[in-house]
Amino acid sequence: MSGVENPLLLDLPQELSGDRLMLRAPRAGDGAIGYTTVRESLEELKKWMIWATDEYSEQGAEEWCRKAAAHFMSREQLQFLIFLRENGRHIGNVGAFKFNWEVPSCEIGYWLHTGHTGRGYMTEAVGVLLGMLRTHLHVRRVEIRADAENLRSRRVAELAGLQLEGILRNHCVAAGGRLRNTCIYSWISSA
Repeated sequence: MSGVENPLLLDLPQELSGDRLMLRAPRAGDGAIGYTTVRESLEELKKWMIWATDEYSEQGAEEWCRKAAAHFMSREQLQFLIFLRENGRHIGNVGAFKFNWEVPSCEIGYWLHTGHTGRGYMTEAVGVLLGMLRTHLHVRRVEIRADAENLRSRRVAELAGLQLEGILRNHCVAAGGRLRNTCIYSWISSA
């Protein structure tokens, strides 16, 4: 398959299941859920995420959820909230964005609640999303970009089966204003 004719006509699941996780597309009213999880992990997130600031608000979280729901329908981005199956607790987000429908290809990004790191949850979430992208969109290339110093994020990419393609030096400005080296990982279809 080469390219996607009309992404708007794709029927995509708004819920995905893993062994321990359930992923669900954001919708109106989810802002309070995301806000609480971000605030509990803000100090860690501020190191890596430009959007994670002391000014992060519940209104901003709700606006993000509503925009993410609209972007899901327009196929500009496919964002998912991550919940634990056992108790329904929100523990982070994972999403696909920067689509090039001609290839087709995209980038995956993610963040996880500080208290839930180191247990393989994000590797599972990325694997579930990658499976949906391969099955429903027939993607040929998926990238994950991570700050070279963010060893946990880099490990998720490696454990999810992506390979390091290279490191862009002084690629962009990171949280805190410092220049960042960006590692580019990729998964390539063998078909």
